[in-house]
Amino acid sequence: MFRPRVIPVLLLHNNGLVKTVNFGKSTYIGDPMNAVKIFNDLKVDEIVLLDIDATKENRSISIDLVKEIGEEANMPFSVGGGIKDIETIQKLTSAGAERIVLSSFAIEIPAFVKEATDYFGSSTICVCINYKKNIFGKLNVYTRSGKKNIRKDVETVAVEMQNAGVGEVIIQSIDKDGTMSGYDLEVIKRISNAVSIPVIALGGAGSISHIEEGYKYAYANGLAAGSFFVFKGQHRGVLIQYPDVKAYNFK
Repeated sequence: MFRPRVIPVLLLHNNGLVKTVNFGKSTYIGDPMNAVKIFNDLKVDEIVLLDIDATKENRSISIDLVKEIGEEANMPFSVGGGIKDIETIQKLTSAGAERIVLSSFAIEIPAFVKEATDYFGSSTICVCINYKKNIFGKLNVYTRSGKKNIRKDVETVAVEMQNAGVGEVIIQSIDKDGTMSGYDLEVIKRISNAVSIPVIALGGAGSISHIEEGYKYAYANGLAAGSFFVFKGQHRGVLIQYPDVKAYNFK
């Protein structure tokens, strides 16, 4: 039976893992290599590792760390953070990353996406599109860790990225980030209908029912989350976990 990919997203900050709320306040989660070992044991579908400091510090995610993860991880993994040239993508894939997640530089300069997909193929390149609603309900895309409003609609950018050749897009709600209140289903559904490439929902998942809703209602090909996989209970105690997705009916 087909089911969507269920994907933990891990955020790197100051060499450790954190979880943010609305791209702001962060909570320390632990050591990235320890988390990878736990997710190995839990047999996750795949993981995404994003360095949230890289762009503002004008560097990319650490090649050495990616190599360490590549040597440890039993599952496919994607990496992102500050990537803006072909050489860095080549080093990251050689270090073991299956997929590269582009964001700020790619969205601001779509020609780079075309260059990357022409060189590595669509299946290697993903773009994460972060958005939030303004007071009029407009869905503005933000780059630079949510600091720069590029004044484009999320659907427009998703179509641009598809036209540039990406294999899939991650659609992340800044308003939903870390809230565990459920995905922004209407937006995910809108993007799923607007593009033919896989759409990964991110931002707001707090339960397995949210995962099911993202697939059944919004037609997401992948359901990604952070807090859902690292917090337990109403007091949000840190506990890395992963549901037995085989036990759920995604029909």
